[in-house]
Amino acid sequence: MKANDPSRTSWVEVPKNSDFPIQNLPFGVFRTASNPAPRVCTAIGDSVVDLAVLNYLALFDELEINNTVFNNRFINDLMALGKAQTRALRDRIADLLDAKNGEARDLSWHFLHPMDKVEMLMPVQVGDYTDFYSSLEHATNVGSMFRPDNPLLPNWKHLPVGYHGRASSIVVSGTPIHRPMGQMKPADAETPVFGPTRLLDFELEMAFVIGKKTNMGQRISTAEAEDHIFGMMLFNDWSARDIQAWEYVPLGPFLGKNFASTVSPWVVTLDALEPFRTGSPEQDPTPLPYLQYTGKKNYDLNLEVEIKTEGGQAKTVCRSNFKYLYWNMCQQLAHHTVGGCNMNVGDMCASGTISGATPDSYGSMLELTWRGAKPLQMPDGSVRKFIEDGDTVTLKGWGESNGVRIGFGEAAGKVLPTLEG
Repeated sequence: MKANDPSRTSWVEVPKNSDFPIQNLPFGVFRTASNPAPRVCTAIGDSVVDLAVLNYLALFDELEINNTVFNNRFINDLMALGKAQTRALRDRIADLLDAKNGEARDLSWHFLHPMDKVEMLMPVQVGDYTDFYSSLEHATNVGSMFRPDNPLLPNWKHLPVGYHGRASSIVVSGTPIHRPMGQMKPADAETPVFGPTRLLDFELEMAFVIGKKTNMGQRISTAEAEDHIFGMMLFNDWSARDIQAWEYVPLGPFLGKNFASTVSPWVVTLDALEPFRTGSPEQDPTPLPYLQYTGKKNYDLNLEVEIKTEGGQAKTVCRSNFKYLYWNMCQQLAHHTVGGCNMNVGDMCASGTISGATPDSYGSMLELTWRGAKPLQMPDGSVRKFIEDGDTVTLKGWGESNGVRIGFGEAAGKVLPTLEG
């Protein structure tokens, strides 16, 4: 993968510690005030690159990609081209932006836009969404709050637990969300009450996006999984803990989860993440054969969560890492399809909350404050047991290797009061 060469530099200015050096080149969708039509783009430094214009300028001619792929509301058609084609596209973009290549530099005013002057849109048309529960530390923490003598349920170390969520309420970073309403049963009440959630939470997750479809009855093995995974995004699985606690037995999450999920606007390809491959935690007992795998299937990606109060300063409340996941993406996808469930281009699968072993790495307020018993002190003097109206929660993630930082941007959402009516 030529685009990954750590010695590459670009004629486009890339600030130090940028998420988007020339070795990244993620894919997204944007529009501008002067041209409101959505177009597929990539990012470099603090700039957005209009890929539709590059194609129009005949700079992708040898790739023979129809311009409808780039003049598109979503990147689904791009992903559906297949990894050989999208890998060639990413390599070509890297060549065009390389400091040693002046082929496109004089034309940059046609296709280069300041990132702070564009609107980033939801990049993927999500048909189906599945959320997993794959962090041993998170599952143990939550289990110990409610079942101190038996934190992990009997199935947890035998399969990647998951549930099918709501695709329609997955929104791009910067989209505000409203505090949801639902039924809750206070501990001192005999019957449930109805109203806005009192225990609004974030969940620090990452998601992978499917780029290759399968048919009903077809299974994807752990060895084949990466051929079907196009790339990854940051994912905040907003959760209403009191609504969730009352409703989830016997069928699992419903209103406590379906009101909103926030994703980053950029899909970072698995190719770009290759330098960060790492091993997964040891699995004991040994999984069944269809969940076994060879090689390094996890990624060393730093993750952070900030909370900013209305009018106040942001505070980093969590530092975690994607490599902590007990069940990796290949195992998740293998289990998802072992019964013959078909996958479509654009389907999204989230990891579940990613918590580490130490309290500062816990990936939710439920854990960070231990159900509210240990409130967080905020810079403005206020405290947080859970998320309040006016708070903005921001997820960040990146990997670093050989002097190159590959990041995902941000997944940020501000909480607004419950809608009336």
